[in-house]
Parts: sequence; structure tokens; C-alpha cells
Amino acid sequence: MRRLTTTAAALLMLTGAGTATAVAAPAPAAAEACASGWGSTTKSAQGAEHKPLEDIRTGAHECYDRVVFDLGGTPGRLGYHVGYVDTFHQDASGDEIPVTGGAILQIYVSAPSYDPSTGRATYAGKAGKPLPGVDITGYRTFRDTKFGASFEGQTQVAVGVRAKLPFRVQHSGDKLIVDVAHTW
Repeated sequence: MRRLTTTAAALLMLTGAGTATAVAAPAPAAAEACASGWGSTTKSAQGAEHKPLEDIRTGAHECYDRVVFDLGGTPGRLGYHVGYVDTFHQDASGDEIPVTGGAILQIYVSAPSYDPSTGRATYAGKAGKPLPGVDITGYRTFRDTKFGASFEGQTQVAVGVRAKLPFRVQHSGDKLIVDVAHTW
């Protein structure tokens, strides 16, 4: 009986002498709700050359800005290389392409912007020019987009961002998705 009384007393002390008080936790701040843990180091995956690039589009989300590469054909093992660079140089020529923003995220995707069998363009990007059809006005993180080149089966793009921020890369079906967080 003594052991039961001691256990009950200990339990009462742990629970606040028998009174249950519910205390609502404060709502997380926006930065806490959007914490990503993605990091800002280079991310890459090896894969075979994919069907041609059909489109590049962007979207603004609550916690990040997104760029999506739409690739033709069936999903497959897709190669990519995404990382921050000090300057953006066009593949093959080496010409520097100016990109606005506090940091430059360079994206290579193993998909040409043309049909390899015919040479016909499948994506209308022009070297050194903003991505066609992409309007990043009002985005929190993206500041600029530039098409680099499509050379030897891969396409090169730069995204100017506000600062060197964490990002993630995802491959879903026939899409490569790159998200850049608004904050650390």
C-alpha cells in the first residue's frame, strides 16, 4: 500500500497536483513554419540523356519559389547538376552572361532543347536572354532568369536569386523541380 501511495503522489506532482492545464503553444512564426533544412550545396544525379525539354515555368509559393522543367516522353532516370556559381558562363562558348540578383543558381538538366533526330527546337530559349514565357514579377526570391545553352544533350539555365538560399531538387515523372526557399 505504501508503494502505491508513493507512486500516486509522484504522479500528482508530475501532472501539477492533479489539475490538467492545457496551454496552447504559440503559433510558429512564418520562418519556423517554412524551415526547409535543404542546404545550399550542389545537388546532382547521374542519368541518361532524356527526351527533349518542352517548357520551363515558374511558380511562387508561400515558403519558396519554384522552377519546373517539363520534359517530353516517359519518365526515366534524369541527370541534373544544380549549384551556386559566382558568374554564369554559357556552355561551349564560355561567354559570360550577366544575371541579376545576390546569387546565381546554375541548373543543368540532361535534356536538350531540341529534337536530336531532326535538330528542330523544342524549347524557344535563346542564349543570354530571359526564359521565354516566364514572368517572375513579385516573386520573393527569384530576381532573374537566363537561358545559357543546349549543348551535347544538356540544357543550361541560370536563376538569379535574392541571396544564396537553401534549395532542393526533385524529379517527378517527366519533370525536374527546383525549389529555392525564401529564408534560411
